[in-house]
Amino acid sequence: MDLSTFHSLMGGPLRSALTVLVSALLVTLVAIVVHRAGIGLLKKLANGHALSSNVARVAFRASQLCLIVFGLRMVLASAPDDTPGLVAMSHVTSVALIIALTWLAMQCIESLSITISQINPVDAADNLRARRRITQARVLTRSAHAIVVLLGLSFVLLTLPGARQIGASLLASAGVAGLVAGIAARPVLGNFIAGLQIAFSQPIRIDDVLIVNGEWGTVEEIKGTYVVVRVWDERRLIVPLQWFIENPFENWTHTSSDILGTVFLWLDFSVPIEPLRAELTRICEGAKQWDGRVCTVQATDSNERAVRVRFLISAKDSGTAFELRCLVREQMLAFITSHYPHSLPRLRSTHDPIEVHGMQAQNDSVSLYKA
Repeated sequence: MDLSTFHSLMGGPLRSALTVLVSALLVTLVAIVVHRAGIGLLKKLANGHALSSNVARVAFRASQLCLIVFGLRMVLASAPDDTPGLVAMSHVTSVALIIALTWLAMQCIESLSITISQINPVDAADNLRARRRITQARVLTRSAHAIVVLLGLSFVLLTLPGARQIGASLLASAGVAGLVAGIAARPVLGNFIAGLQIAFSQPIRIDDVLIVNGEWGTVEEIKGTYVVVRVWDERRLIVPLQWFIENPFENWTHTSSDILGTVFLWLDFSVPIEPLRAELTRICEGAKQWDGRVCTVQATDSNERAVRVRFLISAKDSGTAFELRCLVREQMLAFITSHYPHSLPRLRSTHDPIEVHGMQAQNDSVSLYKA
């Protein structure tokens, strides 16, 4: 039955307000019941489907709030005109509905990002494709969140008579032309565009190994305006997104995590190289960190005192390569010390035989004088 007919029967603003209140409570209860039934049906129809299950779980509260606020808005739309505070309550529910829809859109976007992370695990041996997709999903998710919030705020302002011009301006600035024009003037928008560039061109990805300003670390998180780099000693570097677009840096896992490691030793010129090659082969074959690709010994440099020997080995990633380098350095030093101690670096000195003979004669004369 229409609320206006019910009002004509009961009569009076007070009874209209009471009627609206009771109707709002009933609509809220019905909305909750219908929402739970709909979510249960969605989970049953999903049948383990990742995206549907995540949407039902992540967006549960947001969708419930949207349904409740929508029901209240329908109640107020059919309420009698003499209901106290009808205009104010209608405006509040309209704003609440816009906010709830904005929240629901953000939660749906978040559930999509979670689904992509679940179906692309990064703990696999070859996780390059997974890290690429997860990086794109996280960066684009934050960009989409920013756009949804901007649109929601714009629509809220459009409902206010005194702020409609501001809302229209925000909607205009949300266009591509507004974003491009604001790059130079707005550092925030510059980082926003840098985030989109990183998402599509991908100079960095989640879990990439980087050298940033001389610091070795891995990409822990890519936020909306900055990147968190976890340094090897558990420190965190906070680097703006634009820095990775404007500055050169080292990415050790851009195309593959395989890497070569080097160990340099300065040894005496008398060191035999072939036994060192055999010993390095033995060490690598017995080390679980070696991936079986590269294992060589080369004399790469020399000076007036010693020769520099390079031990080149390979591993599946930079962390494993560091462990293998330490192992090779320790065992090669032990091998050389045990088998070729004369091959360790030495400081040579020579004497002129004539000067030595003269010094010996002088010592003999002094000894005779004392006697």
